[in-house]
Amino acid sequence: MGLIPEWVYLDSCLVIYFVEQHPRFGAVITQAIEADMNRRFCISPLVEMECLVLPLRQTNLAMIERYEMFFEDYVRLEITPAIYRKAAELRAQHGLKTPDALHLAVAQYHGCYGFWTNDDRLHTIAERLAVNVLA
Repeated sequence: MGLIPEWVYLDSCLVIYFVEQHPRFGAVITQAIEADMNRRFCISPLVEMECLVLPLRQTNLAMIERYEMFFEDYVRLEITPAIYRKAAELRAQHGLKTPDALHLAVAQYHGCYGFWTNDDRLHTIAERLAVNVLA
């Protein structure tokens, strides 16, 4: 699949900073998203899972609802068996943790133009794709 110039995959940490308006990073990620409105921002079921853990643990219904509203506005990319295979290859080659390998594999498989994260290791592995937008 070729690159889709308007698709940018969002790492879970950035979604959390955005939705929960993190004191240090919330405004930064909000500004980055609003400045690039010609892009279609993408998430995966893994992003949804990681974002909901703490609100579910705390039974924070208001935060769960905020996340669900956020998820509805973004492109949901599926995770196929081929993506799990690509993630295994990324783990084997680069020593990534499973979630990081899956996030990167989803963005690569679906042809995203960018993968926004705050993880410099991912930028080192996929420098043309992964961008630390908080650096």
